[in-house]
Formats: sequence, C-alpha cells, structure tokens
Amino acid sequence: MLPFLKKIRESRKPFCSALVAAAGSSSRMGGVNKLLEPLDGIPVLARTLMALQASQRVDEIVVATREEDLVEISRLCRTYGITKCAKVVRGGESRAHSVLLAALEASPQASLLAVQDGARPLSTPELIDRVITAAGRCGAAAPALPVKDTVKTVRDGGAVERTLERDSLRAVQTPQVFEADLLKAALQAAVDNGAMITDDCSAVELLGKVVFLVDGDESNIKITTPIDMVFAEAILQERERKA
Repeated sequence: MLPFLKKIRESRKPFCSALVAAAGSSSRMGGVNKLLEPLDGIPVLARTLMALQASQRVDEIVVATREEDLVEISRLCRTYGITKCAKVVRGGESRAHSVLLAALEASPQASLLAVQDGARPLSTPELIDRVITAAGRCGAAAPALPVKDTVKTVRDGGAVERTLERDSLRAVQTPQVFEADLLKAALQAAVDNGAMITDDCSAVELLGKVVFLVDGDESNIKITTPIDMVFAEAILQERERKA
C-alpha cells in the first residue's frame, strides 16, 4: 500500500484501547497464579498480550492486575516487547471494578475500548481485529460460539427445572468491544448498584443497550482450571503443525 493511502486509512481508524482483566484470584487453579504459568514456555498473560500487540486495530494496552503483581507484570511486558502497554494499574474489588479502573486510565483519544480476559492466551490478532471492526460499526460487539451441550436450569438440590432451547444459546468470549463512553457508563452503574456481572456485555445490557455477536473461535479458550492448560498446549501444538 502506498504510504499516503496507508496514512489516510489509519486516520479513519478509531483509536482503540485494550483493557486486560488480570486481577483475578485464580481460585480454581490449585493455588498458582494462572496468568504467570508457562504455556509452551511463555506465560499465559504474555501470550494474551502478544496477540493484542500484533493486532492492527489495538493502539494501546492497559492491564488491571492485583497490587502484588504490578511489578512482575510490568517486567513481563518489557521482557516480551509489549510496547503498546501504556499502563499497568491496580485492579478493584470485582471484575467490573477492575475493568472500570483500567478504562479510566485509557487514553482520552480512545473511542473504542476492547476488554480482554488476561487468561485467553490463544486469541488471535485476526479475531481481535474482527471484533473491533464490528464494534466500530455497531457500538458494541463480542465473539461467540453456538452452545454444543444441552443446557438445563436446576433448583436447589440438583433437580432439573427446565431445559433451555439450545439453538438460541451462545457462549460468549472476549475481547468484548464497546464505544468508550458506553462502557464506562455501564461499568460505573454496575459498580454503584453492586450488580453481579460475569462479563462486560452484561453491564452494557443492563443499560438497555444492544450487543451484537460475531463468530468466535473454538480455540479461543479461557484458562480456568488445570485441564484447560492441557487443552491449550494441544491447540498450540496443532497450530505449530499447520504453520
């Protein structure tokens, strides 16, 4: 692409700050910090950040983490060349609070905010760019996959209450991308009201706003329990085999 055409294209591209949620307790990982665990020789969080670094649509990165990990994660960014990382900040009392604190530290230039789980080390730059592009058109977008298993709601004691219609169910991944002012308002409302949300789409939905879903990636798994590390290693090996 000619240099002047490239400059015109970039000037039209909305500034996007990626907010990385990395302040969790890793309670289901047997006492280890999953974000710093090596995955094929590279820490989980480093792999997450490397994908954001390689994204053509991400302009800066802000990481929200636990206070005791601030120095370690800042060092990790330097070690793995995460030059887009503008700040590593202390997280809050909940996921919503942590992401809000990161959002408030993002560049004033940011018209889009992309929230990424720190524990999604297999996200690809292509997926990240696709979701950001979609959010630039509609204001709120996230990747998702059709649910394969039959899902049931249950009462106390484990008795089945009802079976949900699988065709209308989707498993939502990250990054989840929103207009900056919309996400900040949604997260502030969730924090103020003590809303128990498990993702950022939920906060935006509570404001009555519509989130649009795009095709996710089956390999874009979240590391939650030790078995997920096994799956992630297998996915990396398969990617290397196909490369």
